Amino acid sequence: MINSITSELLNDCVAHLQESTKRVDACLQLLTEEQVWHKPNAQSNSIANLILHLCGNMTQYILSSLNNIPDVRERDKEFTTESGLSKAKLLEKLSSTVTEVVKVIEKQTDELLLQIRSVQGFSKSGVSIIIHVTEHYSYHAGQIALLTKLITNKDLEFYKGYNLNTKNR
Repeated sequence: MINSITSELLNDCVAHLQESTKRVDACLQLLTEEQVWHKPNAQSNSIANLILHLCGNMTQYILSSLNNIPDVRERDKEFTTESGLSKAKLLEKLSSTVTEVVKVIEKQTDELLLQIRSVQGFSKSGVSIIIHVTEHYSYHAGQIALLTKLITNKDLEFYKGYNLNTKNR
């Protein structure tokens, strides 16, 4: 059973995960296959590496720890891979990971959300894990958006049609 505050939190996290996926998709549509794999410098990641990293993080934190399946993540490969997946395959991998993550989140109960688990060497409750994944995805989606803007010199229009100067009431 889940109370209304918990339900609101989980629904909002799911909405943010899905929104980030739409934003990453919008970025990929503006880029070439080569641009997606380009690393600006030795200390930076390509957009493709960031997508692989997001999939790895969500798989380890949500699919493994909250769904009680073995953790098979190979984190270093997320950053060292230099090719092999097209934009379409990267988006498919990201979208299917998010779909599976949402299914696991929707199965959580108050009891499961309070259970402490060991994930990536940290002790975290289910709530903390879901918040971490939501924040982590948003952070890297922002990096993908910035890289896309730098590469294309285009406004991504994420808020097209909204008046962001509207004052609070």
